[in-house]
Amino acid sequence: RRQKKTASHAMTELENTKDCSQAGKPLFCPCHPAEELRLFCEQCDQPVCRDCVADRHRQHPCDFTGNVIHRHGDALRELLKSTQQHMGTLEDVLGQTEDMGNAVHSRAEAVAAEICLFASGYVKAIEEHRDRLLKQLEDLKVQKENLLHLQKAQLQQLLLDMRTGVEFTERLLTSGSDLEILVTKGVVASRLATLNSVAYRTRPSVDDEIQFSPRQRAGQCCGYEVFGAILNKVVDPAKCMLHGEDLHSARQNQWNGFTLLCNDTAGEQMGRGGEAVQVTITRKDKKDCAVKPTVCDNGDGTYRVSYSPEEPGLYAVCVRVRGQHVQGSPFTLLVKNKFREHQGVFHCCTFCSSGGQKAARCACGGTMPGGYQGCGHGHKGHPGCPHWSCCGQGKESSECLGGPPGDTSQSSLVRTVAL
Repeated sequence: RRQKKTASHAMTELENTKDCSQAGKPLFCPCHPAEELRLFCEQCDQPVCRDCVADRHRQHPCDFTGNVIHRHGDALRELLKSTQQHMGTLEDVLGQTEDMGNAVHSRAEAVAAEICLFASGYVKAIEEHRDRLLKQLEDLKVQKENLLHLQKAQLQQLLLDMRTGVEFTERLLTSGSDLEILVTKGVVASRLATLNSVAYRTRPSVDDEIQFSPRQRAGQCCGYEVFGAILNKVVDPAKCMLHGEDLHSARQNQWNGFTLLCNDTAGEQMGRGGEAVQVTITRKDKKDCAVKPTVCDNGDGTYRVSYSPEEPGLYAVCVRVRGQHVQGSPFTLLVKNKFREHQGVFHCCTFCSSGGQKAARCACGGTMPGGYQGCGHGHKGHPGCPHWSCCGQGKESSECLGGPPGDTSQSSLVRTVAL
């Protein structure tokens, strides 16, 4: 009753309308309460009375409700049918959604159980790996301590023997008579010589190099891949070695290189990378002329060093590991001029093979002028043998020994007429 649009409407309780159907009762116009709603305005899509038709709906197409009810009812039934289909689809989707929610809940619980099982297994594997590492560390410590204890015992015994011999000899020299000294001289000298000849290490037999590498793969434990390993091998620069064909000679403007093999104090290969390798290549007569090398860590204790010098000459190469020179470093590197390619052809001179016939033609297509004069290209040492026509080298993969381009000397560029 507080709304303007419904303030004048008749109100009744819902309980009072249960047994009172409104079907068949006339409906009156809200604008003309005395007039019954018998007509329908097609333009305004609403029921109207006769006064409404004569007044506001004068020019609108109107018809009796009985004539238009079938058409509008059918359209309403079609909408109802479509809405009912949507309701069925929504009910199905709602049921599927509810089932999917239950499935998601069940699957999440199953995955949570798998995660807990995996985590507990992983924790167990890590703990077992931890115990294994601690046991390995304890064994390594005991091994080093036993070696040190043995070395200590040997050194103490040797020191005791030397102290006894020294004290006896000093007492003999200070308190003994000349005859006693001469009588015992041989035994005392032999004893002292024996003590002096005993070999012993001047440094502890082991070191304290025990490292833990948390990122190194340590295989599997309880079916899980674990990381972390104890490293007790330490690289010894004095035991590292250099290998390679290009170790002491190289070519200008070509990639050359050698290999560094890192070994531990026992001379065994490290088997792992990660060492700080420093390589410097400097020309001896030009300190400001240096070659920048590339060091590639192969991960197995070997390192490939590659470089390309731009100028020929003598170079000093220094290879350091942990700041110390390796075995054979520094060394001298000779950089030769750029490899000279052959300008001729590698062939066997047909003229030489024919025994000097003037009509014979060389494999390159030329005819020897003036008759037989050794090889058709001026190389008397290669009659009938394969050789380079430009310089006479008998090896196909050799470097050309001829002069610079434009040199027409007898030894480098004596050609046939055709060439």
